Order: sequence, then structure tokens, then C-alpha cells
Amino acid sequence: MTIMKIIKYSPLLLASSIYLTGCSDSETQANQVNEQLTKSADEISKPVVYQVFTRLFGNTQTVNVPWGTKEQNGVGKFADFNDAALQGIKDLGTTHVWYTGVLHHALVGDYSQYGIKQDDPDVVKGRAGSPYAIKDYYDVNPDLAVNPERRLVEFSALIERTHQHGMKVVIDIVPNHVARNYHSIARPAGVKDFGEQDDTSKEYARDNNFYYVPGQSFQVPSSDQYQVLGGDAHPLADGLFNESPAKWTGNGARAAKPDINDWYETVKVNYGVKPDGSYDFPTLPASFATKDARAHYEFWQDKNLPNSWYKFRDIALFWLDKGVDGFRYDMAEMVPVEFWSFLNSAIKMQNPNAFLLAEVYNPKMYRGYIHQGKMDYLYDKVGFYDTLKAIMQNKQAASTIFDAQQQVADIEQHMLHFLENHDEQRIASPDFAGNALWGKPAMVVSTLISRSPSLLYFGQDVGEDGSENAGFGTPTRTSIFDYIGVPAHQAWMNNGQFDGANLTPEQASLQKYYKAIMALNNLPAVVGGDMHALNVQGSDRVVAFSRSLGRQVILVLSNFSEQQQTITINLNSQTTANIGANSALHDLLETHSGVLVSNNDQGASFTLTLNALSSAVLTNKVNNEQ
Repeated sequence: MTIMKIIKYSPLLLASSIYLTGCSDSETQANQVNEQLTKSADEISKPVVYQVFTRLFGNTQTVNVPWGTKEQNGVGKFADFNDAALQGIKDLGTTHVWYTGVLHHALVGDYSQYGIKQDDPDVVKGRAGSPYAIKDYYDVNPDLAVNPERRLVEFSALIERTHQHGMKVVIDIVPNHVARNYHSIARPAGVKDFGEQDDTSKEYARDNNFYYVPGQSFQVPSSDQYQVLGGDAHPLADGLFNESPAKWTGNGARAAKPDINDWYETVKVNYGVKPDGSYDFPTLPASFATKDARAHYEFWQDKNLPNSWYKFRDIALFWLDKGVDGFRYDMAEMVPVEFWSFLNSAIKMQNPNAFLLAEVYNPKMYRGYIHQGKMDYLYDKVGFYDTLKAIMQNKQAASTIFDAQQQVADIEQHMLHFLENHDEQRIASPDFAGNALWGKPAMVVSTLISRSPSLLYFGQDVGEDGSENAGFGTPTRTSIFDYIGVPAHQAWMNNGQFDGANLTPEQASLQKYYKAIMALNNLPAVVGGDMHALNVQGSDRVVAFSRSLGRQVILVLSNFSEQQQTITINLNSQTTANIGANSALHDLLETHSGVLVSNNDQGASFTLTLNALSSAVLTNKVNNEQ
């Protein structure tokens, strides 16, 4: 049985913990944590992002017809995020809610009575549409409103409710591409639409918003393995889409007829990158890697820049004015780092606390996008997540996680950790782990190994397996393209009560465990401490490390085996001195308490038995946790 300890620290206690760390590299950590000293005790925590697919969250329909309409399969609304729902999200330790799929994107539905042009299903993926094919950056998805005519008002109300529950609001910005049929009906007066002033006779011009294939019209891609809407009849599903001249496709494909596997529902945005890859804009001096956002902002003020740069800056500032607290940037690495310097510095001038998260998968680009691009956080996928997944699948020894962590040791506080998101397989799916319980040790390691913020995907904490055959979406991942119900999440939702009444005992236990893990994010050693791998004897399926800040030391041990493991942990003299020789260790997560640390010549050691997929978070309580 999981025991959740209540841990509270005053700013003074945290300050004293930091003071005892001394200077050198710990000085940087101290400065970062010191930024939080004006906050209340409850606010001292690492960021925790709760990603929710807005369209699916409040949906109560359970019929789950493949390719079903919203009338058949249901669709969630902004209004479904009531006080109970938001409190449930808050209880997971959430600091930021990432509402995915908010902006108005292409979809197969008729909202013409509201002045919205119908989308052509030939260039829409799924029936509900991809949230990353934005058709109006100044508007929100009418599917999500009880009254589509008041959709922006309803979203503004959701922002306010989220803030009232002590959480920040994050939405997507997708700078690399827009929907093939982009047309803004909600843009402010005087704002020109994307492509409205383009010279379409040229493949490329600096101030064109798009790239073109002059003299050729767009052709809808075809495949023997794919039928639009699963073969269902629709008056616009005729294999034709009027676009002349053709535009480059979102992933950079330059053919008038893209491949079926290209991002054919989108077109690529031009940032002044010529077709040969050279830049049509100033580059940042190398020295700007160490300069702050204000210096970056000032650098761009006297520069003449491509039109698309200004368009996206204005879009971001528009949503900040609406109360949005930050952005998640889709496929950021496909857009030049100089643009990010320009955009993010402008954002930070308007809101210094804005939360900026980017999807970047190339490790060679990480530091550039952080230092020059002024990103707060990047996905740690191609290192940490991929390694942790391999450990969970018993393809690698547990200790290999330290190699992955070492690769980003200098930027680890900027690397977001996750086990699920809308792009990745659900843990419980057969193609991943096949059992949601594998998320327990993995989440302990992911959350506690570093200063990295954490992301939880809705339904992860109750073991959603992503097995629904939604239509365009592929099982093992909860579909982002279709109207569908999410069964395990719906059990917690309980028809809008959000009380977990329909969860199985196993699901309820898993959720309780996730809450216990996330509650540890306010430990000073977790917020700002150093990490050291521990010497483990007895099993290669156990990960063990310490986190320390000042006199506070926690020892984290996680068993990535479906069998019980007995291991011996050897501690060095410094760790032993901080803990205290022959001290009783107490588990802040499960029930491993009363473990004695025994002296030896080099330090100390202790032996512990961990059950299958079990973890221990041990401390000697030097800072008087309650």
C-alpha cells in the first residue's frame, strides 16, 4: 500500500538548505531556487505540466464508432473543465495545464452558419482533424464551445477558472506550418492573412509567407491503403482540392502532389530560409548565447525581418493578452533558431514568467535552442525517454539511464521529462509495456532524477491503454484526429463528477501512487539538488541515485523488474556524513522504513528488498518532514 507523506517547507528552511551547499556549480542551483523564496510554501515546486487533449477530456460517449461523427462519438467542451475537474488536475501536483487542440484547426464539420468556411476532407486527417493544422490563429476550435458563436468567450472563462485553481495555461503554437486551407475570420482589424500579400509567381521571396510550385496545381495524394473518412460519403470528398499554384507541404515536401505520408494537410511557412538552405535574415553573434532575453529583444529592434516573423510574434502576444501563460511549440527545430530568439525575447518582454516549451528531437540542436533561442524547456525524448522506455521493455540495463542523463547534465533543468504524450504510445499498450504498473518505477525515476520539469498526459495516471480504433488514429496512442471516448479516463471522470467513482481498485491505486510521486516535487533536494548515481549490488534491474541539497539527502531506488529484488547500496563517505552513520531511513513514498545505515571503512551500506515494480524514496528526516 502506498503511503503519501505530507511535506511542507518554509522559504526560510529552503534558504538554509541552499546556504549549506556552498558555491561553485551549486551557486547556480541556489540562484534558481532562490527565485522561488518569495513564494508560499505550497508554491515551492518543480513545474508539472498536465497535458490534456481538450476535445477528448470531457467526452462521456462510449460507443466509439470508427470514423464516428461528433454526434455519434461525442466531443468534450471547455465547459467540462469545471471546478471538480480542475481540482482533480491540481491534485496531481500540476502547475501548468497544456490545453492541446484549442486553436481553430481544420475539421470535417459544418459551422457555416457561424461564417466559417467548410474544410475539405481530402486535406483533413481524421474527422475531427489534426490540432496541428491551424486554419485560424486568432480563433479557437468551435467544436469545444457549448455555443460556437461565443467560443472565444468560453475559452477565456476556462483560462480564468484555471487561474483560480492556481494553475497556468499553456497552448500550442505551430510556427512551422498552417492548414492547407488557412483563412482567418477572427484576425484583428488591419492584420493581413497568411499568404494574402504573397507573390505566387515565385517559388521563394523573403516576405512571402509560403513557398510555391509555380505553374503547377496541388494534387491530393493517393494510396491504396487509405480512404478519406474511412470510405464514408461526403460531398467534398472527391479527391480534389483547389490550390493553384501548389504550395510546399508542411514537412518540406516540394512536389505539387505530396506523398500520402507527407504532412499534406499543411503548408510550410517561410521564415526567410531560401530553397538552398541559406538565410535571408541576420544571424545572431556567438556572444548572444550568454545574453538575457532583453539583450536579444534589443538586438532585433533595428532589423528588417521576413514578414512571417512579425505575424507569429503578433499571434503570440495576442494570446498573452487573452491570459495565456505560455506556449508549447510544435516541431520547433524546423524553424531557424534566430526566429526563436526574436519571438521568445518579445514574449519575455511582455511576460517575464511565460512558460516556453519546445518540441526538439535533435540533441545537437538542444543547446542552441536553449541559449540562442531562449527556450525555457525542451523535450528530453531522444535520450532520456527513449532510454527509459528501453529499460521498461527490458532491452537495456537499468543503469543506462545515467548515460542518457549525463548527455544533458549541463542543461538538465531545461529538459522536460515525460512517459506519455499525444505522440507516444500509452504505457499500458501492448506495443509499449502492456501494463500500466510499469509506469510506477519509471515515473519515480523520471520525476526525481533531476531538476527537470515533468509532464503527465491525461489518463496516464489511471492506466489508459490507447486501444480504441478511432479511425485515422492508430491504436496504442489515443487518437488526436478523431472523435473518441477514452475509457480509463472516463471512469475517473464519472459523467462530469470527476471523483473517480468508476475506477477499478487497481486504477484508483495507480492514481494515488502518481499523486504521491508528484507530491515529492516540493522537496528542496528535488527542486534544486545534485544527483549522484548509487552503487547497486545484487540486480541490474534496479536504478538507485541520491539527490542532495545542503543537509537534505534523499535516496531513490526503483525496481524495473516483475520480480522482487534484494539489493545492497554502498554510500560514499560524503553521503554518509550528510545522512549520519547508523541513521534510520524512512520512506516518503511506500513503506520501506526503519532501514539502518551501517558503517564501513569507505562510508556506509544498507540492504533493501524491493517488490516488483516498487520504489523507495528514503531520507533520515534531517529537515523534519511531516
